[in-house]
Formats: sequence, C-alpha cells, structure tokens
Amino acid sequence: RRGNNEGSIYKRADGRWAAAVSLPRRKRRTLYGKTRQEVARKLNEALRDREAGLPIIPERQTVEQFLTHWLKTAEPTIRRTTFVRYEEYMRLHTIPVIGHIRLPRLTPQHLQDLYTKKLAEGLSPTSVRHLHTVLHRALKQALRWNLIIRNVSEAVDPPRRASTDHQALTPEEVRRFLEAAREDRLEALYVLAVTTGMRRGELLGLHWRDVNLDQGTLQVRHTLQQGGFLGEPKTAKARRQIDLAPLAVEALQRHRIHQLKDRYEAGPQWPDTDFVFTNALGNYVDPDNLRRRSFGPLLRRAGVPSIRFHDLRHTAATLLLGLDTRPKVVQELLGHSQIAVTMDVYSHVLPTMQREAMNGLDKLLRA
Repeated sequence: RRGNNEGSIYKRADGRWAAAVSLPRRKRRTLYGKTRQEVARKLNEALRDREAGLPIIPERQTVEQFLTHWLKTAEPTIRRTTFVRYEEYMRLHTIPVIGHIRLPRLTPQHLQDLYTKKLAEGLSPTSVRHLHTVLHRALKQALRWNLIIRNVSEAVDPPRRASTDHQALTPEEVRRFLEAAREDRLEALYVLAVTTGMRRGELLGLHWRDVNLDQGTLQVRHTLQQGGFLGEPKTAKARRQIDLAPLAVEALQRHRIHQLKDRYEAGPQWPDTDFVFTNALGNYVDPDNLRRRSFGPLLRRAGVPSIRFHDLRHTAATLLLGLDTRPKVVQELLGHSQIAVTMDVYSHVLPTMQREAMNGLDKLLRA
C-alpha cells in the first residue's frame, strides 16, 4: 500500500488504468494508461518530479499539437513573411520527424538528431540554425505555459553558420545589364536596385506618393510581402530616405510615361494602387514572376553571371565601397540596423580599401 499523498492506481470502468497524484494547494492530477505497468511508470515519474519541486506535466499533448497551437498564437505578433517561414520550418522539417513525440518527453537528443537528419538531406547549416531559433522560441513559450519543465533546445548546439557567398556584378557587367534592361518594361526597377541597394520587397512596395522626381529622392515606407500584402520595412533603420542618382531619376521619368500610357489604354480597369512597379494589368508584381519572367531572361540577354535578385543589393554596396564611400553612408543607404552589419557583410571589400587608405596616408606623410 502507498503512503498518504503518494498517489493511487485504479482501473476505470472503461477498462483504462489511472493514477491520481496529490499536488500542493489540494490539487490533484490524473494520469492514464492502457496497462497498470504504464500508469505505474508515469506515477513514479510524477512523484519524482513532485519531490524535486518540478511541475507535473500532462503527457497528452504531442510536439505537433503544441507547435500547431503555438503558430496560431504567434501569428498576430510577427510579420507575415516571418510567420510563413516559421510555418514552413515546422510543417516541412520539424513535425514529420519529431511531431509524434509527447511534448514533455522531448529531449536534446531528439533535436540534435533532427538537425543531423536535415543536414544530411541537404538543408543548409544556416537554414538549420534558423530552424533551431524557431524551435527555441516555441519551447520558450511552452516553458512559460508550464507545459515543459525545461527548454531542451538550450542543451543543443546548432551547426555553425555557413559563410554566405555574396555575388556582385563588376562595373562592366552592370553596364551590360542596364543596357539590356533598356528593352524591359521594368528597367527603372533594375536601375534602382543597382544604384540604391533597395531590397526586392522595398522596390515592389514602392508608391509614387513616396517618390519626388523633382528633388531626386524617395522614401522607403513599405515592403511588398508574399501574396501581395504590404508590410512595414524590415527594421526601423530600413524606413529611410534615399537620394537618387541622375540615371535613376531619368529611368523613373521614362517609366512614369510608359505607365501612364498603359493606364490610359486599360481605362477604368486599371486599379488605383499607386504602385510604381506593376504588371501589365496594373496590379502588384509577383516576386516569383519577376524572377522567372523578367530577371532571369534579362541576365541571359545581358550575358552576365546568373545571380539572385538580392545580389543586385550586394552589387550596389560593393560598387559604392569600391568608390571609397564611407561605410556609414552605405549602411544608411541599405537600411542596415547597425554599421556592424555592413562591415561584416562586406568585409571582403574592406581589405582593398584599407590598402588604398594606407597608400594614401604614406603619400601624405612623405610629402
């Protein structure tokens, strides 16, 4: 027989076995199982946790059930693009592997095995690190909700971040690229990309009301997200004013004229979105269509290396730093949150700048 407050095991009328555990403040928790042995094991574990001062966690909820619920609660608090990425990490990578595990029984080994499996399947180390970050955030919330007694992700080492290979076009390649773009209806978008370093979402979310062609400036206020949703810029620093190069102003002026002609021909069916860059029907430009139907063919026509659209941003920064532009100016132009980000991402350009600076200093002091 068990002593007072040690819990009891009994068989229910439905055939299942159960154990009742006494908790502080006259509370009780019932554990269930198919056999007496299963319930006895759960009861021993519960009593051990109680003696250690740990909460006794119900075992019914699986990792899949928790993550599905957590995503719903997190959705209103994060950017849509962030939510889409979180949901993909959970649905495609996490739940198929560890979703069946009871949440309180999740161990560091489960997560380590998950990361190893994903790396073997070809997922990049950076993506696995992002997966780890999402799981850490989810399990941190589970800990707050008293669903687990510790965040097991803190005992796991994610893979080292792989060094990102930033590709940038040379000045000659940029000239060929822009020459080929003269025949493209989105020429101004590409001119802005290589002269301002704006992100793709910032370019596609740009409105005419935020462009001042007389002063040669524009304001970054929105970013176009997947599915046509307008969101806030990535960071506070990303909400910024940009001074435009004369060739960018000229490209925007040509683009404005062409767009007004298209709008006149379309008549009342042209939507009043105020987007600077639209498709042939006046709607927003889908990022996937931009890559497949415009950007990819343009690279091939120009005879330049096949790069990502984001590499036009790297091209702009690399060209500017190569012209001895101060990194602080480049940081503000790109909208990086801190100058350390700029210095880290474009560290490959800095050694040349340092050599030129030392040569200039040597020449000054020898005069």
